[in-house]
Amino acid sequence: MDSPEIKERMDALRAEIRRHDELYFRRAEPEISDAEYDRLKRELTGLEARHPEFVPEDTPTRRVGDDRLEAFETYRHRAPMQSLDNTYGEQELRDFHQRLVRLFGREDLEFLVEPKIDGVAVSLTFEKGRFVRAATRGNGVEGDDVTRNVATLRGLPHGLEGGNIPEIIEIRGEIFMANEEFERINREREENGFPLYANPRNLTAGTVKLLDPKEVARRRLQIVFHGFGYCEPAVFGRMSEFHKTLKTWKLPAPERCRRARGIDEVWEAIGELDALRHHFAYATDGAVVKLDSLAHQEEAGSTSKAPRWAIAYKFSAEQAETVVEDISLQVGRSGAVTPVAHLRPVQLAGTTVSRATLHNQDEIERKDVRIGDTVIVEKAGEIIPAVVEVVVEKRPAKSDVYSFPGKCPACGSDLIRLPDEAATRCPNLSCAAQVRRRLQHYASRQCMDIEGLGEAVVDRLVERGLVERIPDLYDLKVEELVSLDKFAQKSSENLVRSIGESKDRELWRLIHGLGIRHIGATASKDLAAAFGDLDRIANASREELSAIEGIGEITAGGIAAYFSEKRNRDLIDALLTRGVRTRDEKAESVKGGALEGKTFVLTGTLPSLSRQQATEMIEAAGGRVTGSVSRKTDYVVAGEEAGSKREKAEKLNVSVIGEAAFLSLIGK
Repeated sequence: MDSPEIKERMDALRAEIRRHDELYFRRAEPEISDAEYDRLKRELTGLEARHPEFVPEDTPTRRVGDDRLEAFETYRHRAPMQSLDNTYGEQELRDFHQRLVRLFGREDLEFLVEPKIDGVAVSLTFEKGRFVRAATRGNGVEGDDVTRNVATLRGLPHGLEGGNIPEIIEIRGEIFMANEEFERINREREENGFPLYANPRNLTAGTVKLLDPKEVARRRLQIVFHGFGYCEPAVFGRMSEFHKTLKTWKLPAPERCRRARGIDEVWEAIGELDALRHHFAYATDGAVVKLDSLAHQEEAGSTSKAPRWAIAYKFSAEQAETVVEDISLQVGRSGAVTPVAHLRPVQLAGTTVSRATLHNQDEIERKDVRIGDTVIVEKAGEIIPAVVEVVVEKRPAKSDVYSFPGKCPACGSDLIRLPDEAATRCPNLSCAAQVRRRLQHYASRQCMDIEGLGEAVVDRLVERGLVERIPDLYDLKVEELVSLDKFAQKSSENLVRSIGESKDRELWRLIHGLGIRHIGATASKDLAAAFGDLDRIANASREELSAIEGIGEITAGGIAAYFSEKRNRDLIDALLTRGVRTRDEKAESVKGGALEGKTFVLTGTLPSLSRQQATEMIEAAGGRVTGSVSRKTDYVVAGEEAGSKREKAEKLNVSVIGEAAFLSLIGK
C-alpha cells in the first residue's frame, strides 16, 4: 500500500475501534468478541509502529477504554486503574515471561495465577477500614462514582475486620453476576416475552450504571477482589500476602489463586483453571498472570494503558460442529424480524444447544449460512450460542443460498427495511405475532404486572379474537374467559380482577408498558418523575425531553415520534376511557410546593443527609433531582469531596449551595 492508502486504513481502524469502545464500555452492547477486537488493535499497533508520522495523540492504542457516563459523579483514582494486555497463545505468554526474564536476569520469577472473571472492574476506597466510595475504571484516571449501587452488593461488608488495616486503601475488584442469577433473569424475560440478555457481563455492566439502587439490589450482583492501587501506609510486600489478608478482612477473594515459579508452572496453573472454569459460579474468560513481588512490579513499570508485570491469558471459546436443519423468523413486538438457526442438538460447554440467533439478514449473507450447512457454533460470553462460521467443504452438493423471505411469517405482510437500520420489519401493526408480544410486554411484571396474563393466556385471547390491542384487555368479561379452553370460573374472575387492579399502577409502569422504542424501566421512571403526567409527556418538545437526565437526542426523537402517530394517541385515549391512570398522584400532591419547577443535582457527601433523604425532600416539595449539571439546573447541592459536577456548575454559573442553605431553601 502507498502512504495515502496506509493512512486511510489506519484512520478506518481507529474509527472502528472507537465505535467498539463505545459499544463495550458505555453501552454494554459489544458486537464482536475480545479476540476480534484485539486483532483490530494489533493491526493498528503494527501500522503505527511502522508509520509514526500518521499517529495522533489520542489514538486508542495508547489509552484505556472509557466507561464514564454523564449521569454519574466523576471520581479521580488515587492511583491509576489500568487494564491488562491480552494474550491468546502459549508462545505469546512465554514471550511475556522472557521480557521479564531479560529485565530481572532470572528464570525463576514468582507469579500469581488466578481466574479472570468476566465482569466489570471497580475500585473501592476504604478509609480507616470503612467503605466510603466505589468507582468504575473510567478512563483509568477518573471513573464514575457508583457508591450507592455497589453498597447493595451481596457479600460486601461495609467495614474491614481484623488487623493490618491501612489508613487508606483502594481495593480493586470485579463485579459479576452468577450464572444462576443470569439464567433466572432470562427465564423471567422469556416468560414475559422480552428479548434475552446476551451474557452476564453485559447485564452486569448495564446494572452497575442504573440510576435506581433498588433495581440494582434486585439483580443480586456480587463482587470479588483481586488487587489494590493506592495504599497508605504500605503494608504488603507481595500480592500473595494481600490475598491472604482479604480473607481476614472478610472480603471475597478469588476462589482459586495459585503461586507459580517460572513459566512452566504458570502454564500448568492456567491448564488447571481451564479445566475447572465451568464449575465456577461466575463466567471466566481466562487467567490473570502477575508478578507476586510488589518490588518487582514497581521495577517492571507500566505502559500508558497496561502494567508490564501482568497479562491476561484468554481461554479459547468452546466450539462444536453441528448442522443447520432449518432457519426460522421470529417477530418481535416492534415488528423486528430476527432469523434463528435450528441446529442438530449438540453438547457445548456443558449444555445442549439446538438454536442460535443469526441476528439479521446482513449477518446471514456475510457468513453465507444455508440450510443443511455444517457450522461451527460457540457460546459467546459462555452463555448465548452463536454461529461462528460455515464449514464450506462439508456443504451438500445441492445447496441453495438462503433467501431472506419477503413476507412476514405470522401475517403474510410485505417486510420492509429502513435505510438506516439493520433490522427487517413487519409493518402490519395488527400482525398477530406483534400483538402477542405487545400484550405480553404490557402485562409483564416489569410493566403493568397483571397476574395470570402469561404467554399461553395471551395466545388464546388473540387466537379467539377477544383482544386485538392493549385497551381490549379492560373490556374482557368473565363469561368470555370461561368459554376458553382450560379456563374455570375462579381463574376467569381472578384474571378480570387483576386486569382491573392494573388501572391504578404507577405512571412509569404504564410508560414502560406502551413499548416505546429505546424506553426501558429506568427511562420510564425518569420521564414519570420529570413530567408526572402522560399527557405532558405526549405534548413535550424534543428539547424538553432531551433535557431529562438519561434521555438523549435519539431517545427523545423516539418518544416524540411515538406520540406523533394518531394510532398511539388513540390507544392512550382508549386507555383513559377505560379508567387507566395516566398521571402520578404524587406529582399532583406536591404542586405548589416550595421547590415546584426547580431542578437539583446532588454531589459529594452531605453532613447529615443521605442522598436518598435529600432526594425525597426535594421531590416532596415539588422539585426534581437529575444526575448531571446543565444550564437548566437551578441548584447544585454540594457536600464534602464534591467533584466534577461542582466544577461544571461553577463554569455554567449554576448556584452551588451547601446542606444548610438547602434546608433553609426548603423551609426546614
